[in-house]
Amino acid sequence: MLNPVSNRRVSSQFASYHSTSILQHPKDSSLKPVVRRRRTLISSSGVQHIPAVSDRWQDHDLSPGSWDQTPSKGRKKEIPVLKGGKPQGDNHKVPSELRKLIEEDFTAEGEQPVWEKVPKASKEQNYEIVFGISPCLFALTQGRRKAYKLLVKDGEDSHRASVIKVCEEAHRRGVQVHRVSRKDLDRMSSGRVHQGVCLKASPLRYLTEGKASAPPRKDSTTPVWLVLDGIQDPMNLGAILRSAYFLGVDRVATSLRYSCPLSPVVSKASAGVMEIFGVYGYESLEDMLKLKVAQGWQAVGTVGAEVEESPVPVIQCSDFHITKPTLLLMGGEGGGLSRGSLSQCQTLLTIPALRELVPGVESLNVSVAAGILLHSLLSSRRSGS
Repeated sequence: MLNPVSNRRVSSQFASYHSTSILQHPKDSSLKPVVRRRRTLISSSGVQHIPAVSDRWQDHDLSPGSWDQTPSKGRKKEIPVLKGGKPQGDNHKVPSELRKLIEEDFTAEGEQPVWEKVPKASKEQNYEIVFGISPCLFALTQGRRKAYKLLVKDGEDSHRASVIKVCEEAHRRGVQVHRVSRKDLDRMSSGRVHQGVCLKASPLRYLTEGKASAPPRKDSTTPVWLVLDGIQDPMNLGAILRSAYFLGVDRVATSLRYSCPLSPVVSKASAGVMEIFGVYGYESLEDMLKLKVAQGWQAVGTVGAEVEESPVPVIQCSDFHITKPTLLLMGGEGGGLSRGSLSQCQTLLTIPALRELVPGVESLNVSVAAGILLHSLLSSRRSGS
């Protein structure tokens, strides 16, 4: 039976060595030196001599200041002690076995030891691949990302007006443009529709209250926030962002723990809206909802058409009108709103079906439902109802 511990590997950025026990414990006289290799010396008379193992190792102090500085006869010149990876002259000598270990860390040109060669973090080390015409164009123009490199499909497609516009924007901002094969773009975009362009750029993060805030409205329209509780499908999130931006939502808020990240897939599904419209993330949606309700906002949840008895009033979306700042809550795929979010709702909205439904298809996709509800609510806000 194999020992599971023996199969484990421990990785490190430092070089590791198998040193002899006498090197590890120079003061321990009970340990005997290990002879790695027997050397044969030939004198001028032709007689071979096999040198005995020296016992000086047992009493040798390995501190740099106490190394023996007198070279022994019949032995090559010692390698000087290195400081900062460069020889410092003949002032200090090291024992032969330790010298061998040092030699293994240096090239013929005397470069620094392996453990000192820690590469600096690259500017492009933390990046992702944005793909698609609109996501790449808005990522360049909005300046919320750090753009490193634009990759364009080589061939006739690169002469399309939309592609040329993206290339001109990259050139205007000092971003390198490289022509690559379609196979390379397919690989970088994981086989998704890239439209012949990919952008190597830093990731986008959720906004927070402390780092950014929504710009004040230029009119006196009642504010409406869309609150997403556990949306995990990036395609749904992208579609919701596109509708929210188009219909005039003031802010999109989501939970940080149970939601998908702001990935390039979300950006592509939103037709690049994610690059324009900042999304706010909260550690606790329930705490945020409590705060806004205490400030006079109303929290409005959403449920399916066939809902069980609820202590909160359930009305059709067409019958609801915005009269004060409103939080519209949309639950995640399958599970709906969490108990904490439901506990803050004063009203629940539903979208009525316009035909008799077959069991199993009595609900809408969350992105479609969000579009319908937002249009109903924001239309009433615009008309002043």
